[in-house]
Amino acid sequence: MTHLPPIRGEHLLAALALAAAGVPAMPLRAGKVPFGNCRRCTGNACGGRPNMKTTGPCTCPTPCHGWAAATADPDVLTSPAWARAWREAAAVAYHPGGVGWTVVDLDNADAITWARENLPATRTVPTTRGEHWLYQGTMPSANAVRPGVDIKSLMSYARWLGPGTGTMTARPDAVRDLVVKTPAVVRPVAAAVPALADGGACPHRTPAYLNRGIAMAEQRITEAASAVHATVFATFLAVLSTHGRCGCLTEAHTERLFAAAQAKGESPRHCADAWANALVRLGM
Repeated sequence: MTHLPPIRGEHLLAALALAAAGVPAMPLRAGKVPFGNCRRCTGNACGGRPNMKTTGPCTCPTPCHGWAAATADPDVLTSPAWARAWREAAAVAYHPGGVGWTVVDLDNADAITWARENLPATRTVPTTRGEHWLYQGTMPSANAVRPGVDIKSLMSYARWLGPGTGTMTARPDAVRDLVVKTPAVVRPVAAAVPALADGGACPHRTPAYLNRGIAMAEQRITEAASAVHATVFATFLAVLSTHGRCGCLTEAHTERLFAAAQAKGESPRHCADAWANALVRLGM
């Protein structure tokens, strides 16, 4: 983003400059909000895609589905279907997660002071009330993670206010920890074991069956090409739902899963987060 120009009065030109740098852009209407869904998707008639029933980018011809409309395709940005939106646009936004960034949105002076005391320096963009701090790396987005602080990354948009100053650095764990809270349990532990009906034997105690299941889970994590956090959580959830209630899952098995996740870059703390969240999801 070093070579991007400052924002111009013409919003479409600013969006095209972002697109040329590979940054997905979109128009905002008055109030700094996205344009409403297209007629086909009004009232979420489409199921609310892409962030509810169906995953993937928005494919509607006009700006639709909020952040998912952001695109780096100049042909889409300059298409007749987008012309009305650009004529009525009040600002330009971009999708941070779409280019691999996280924006820490600091809304006031107190939030800026907190960031300067607790976060590493990075590229900074002045806003109307505070600053945007831009980091490399993505994460879930969330509002009000602490007073005056929002996180904008995946499934979110941020207003484009110029390239800012400073060198963009890697997103620190301190930012991710604002959204992914510390679990009460830090180490993997086997789930509580309910009594088996009629005193029956656990069907998973066959070593070959259980080992095959753990090996498949390890392979799923190892082969994840993207969305590693989501893959780790989904894998932990699947393992616990299959093996977590009957006593066959031991600490040795969970340590194997943690090791596979950490080999993909997950920290021990993030592994514990995913494990604890899976237990909560399953009511265990």
